[in-house]
Amino acid sequence: MTTPLPFVSSGVIPACLLPFKSDLAVDETAYLHHLKDVAAVDGISGITVNGHASEVSSCSIEEQQHVLAISAAAVGDRLPLISGIYTDGSLEAQRLARMNQQEGASALLVFPPSIFAKGAQLRDEMVIAHFKHIADATDLPLIGFQYALASGAGYRVETLLKLADQVPSFVAIKDMTSEPAYHEIIIRAMHGASRRISVLTTHSSWLLSSLVLGCDGILSGSGSLVADLYVQLWRAVEAKDLAAAQTATDRIFHWTQAIYRAPMVDSHNRMKEALVLCGRLKEAHVRPPLVRIGEKERALIADGLKMMGLIQ
Repeated sequence: MTTPLPFVSSGVIPACLLPFKSDLAVDETAYLHHLKDVAAVDGISGITVNGHASEVSSCSIEEQQHVLAISAAAVGDRLPLISGIYTDGSLEAQRLARMNQQEGASALLVFPPSIFAKGAQLRDEMVIAHFKHIADATDLPLIGFQYALASGAGYRVETLLKLADQVPSFVAIKDMTSEPAYHEIIIRAMHGASRRISVLTTHSSWLLSSLVLGCDGILSGSGSLVADLYVQLWRAVEAKDLAAAQTATDRIFHWTQAIYRAPMVDSHNRMKEALVLCGRLKEAHVRPPLVRIGEKERALIADGLKMMGLIQ
């Protein structure tokens, strides 16, 4: 196995989709083609696997392990791989963490257990204990997935600051607070913590606004198709080139209008359809409980891709 590359908590980190065959088995050939396509984008700083974009909630532990292993074999010598820890139990999270380290992950994206939505915002010790369990099982850097507070699973600023103080391997958050004002508070708090914590935005429908607030990078499933535009936008913001940033945003806008609409549960479903329309994927199968979108939605996605100049 190739020695994992160091995780860089900045820049553009696309999250790959996971193609399935008509019998809903993982389509390894299609996945590797997609993975290498994304990895070929100049300027990205890593790739995320086993996340929302790959329908991780519908994948077995064995499938997640295989996806990471073949990803590491295919691109692990060129790019660090961030792998998701998606489970409701801290002991299972430890097992996943050990497996991910063994298979070549460079960092771990820690999803909040669903039980957190029942009130963990008022019990900092639960959140810290979960991260400490994972940190005890691996020395890999940890990225916390920050949800919107209204979801119940989002973390208070106080909790994130305690994580920074008490869990040395906690190095970044993937921020999906969904509220610009709170998003700015989070960025300022993380950058001013006892040690600087990176903030990777996933606010794909308002990336320019998010980045100019001071985010350290982008971690998003949208990178599965428009990573090149994300790199353009990221570089423009870093260079303080507003005109170039607006040019990239003008194209990204049509993507977000096609993909990020209610119901949001279909966002990655729509991304697969977009890959099919662009000729980068043969079929857009999704695992239940997801259900493929209909022709009306495919037409809306096609219109967005045409306005971006990605298809005729």
